[in-house]
Amino acid sequence: MNLVWVVALGGALGATSRHFVNLLAGGMGFAPSWGTLGINVLGSTAAGALLGLMVHAWSPSETMRAFLFVGVLGGFTTFSAFSAEVVLFIERGEYGMATLYAIVSMLLSVGGLFAGLRLMRVVLT
Repeated sequence: MNLVWVVALGGALGATSRHFVNLLAGGMGFAPSWGTLGINVLGSTAAGALLGLMVHAWSPSETMRAFLFVGVLGGFTTFSAFSAEVVLFIERGEYGMATLYAIVSMLLSVGGLFAGLRLMRVVLT
């Protein structure tokens, strides 16, 4: 149960950070989609830096990993998790799987959004 609270706290910090980055981007005159792009790039860069740190210099506890990756980065952007999965396939030399995973993830995720939107339009109108 402790991990649940740790992830919840990290998620709250990540989601709050995401909101502030979007506000900052909007205040600078950028459309919301550009704020989202910036968040995805920042989150993926942070995930890469953390993974690199963990491989070369730091061995955090399971609790700290859950807080940082699932909580903070998960609340900030799930794209960082997607990016990490693709990179892990590439690092293992599984280029075909990396490509397949990336394409299928994009198609099914965008398709899922369309399906959910269509479902609600049919049900609610």
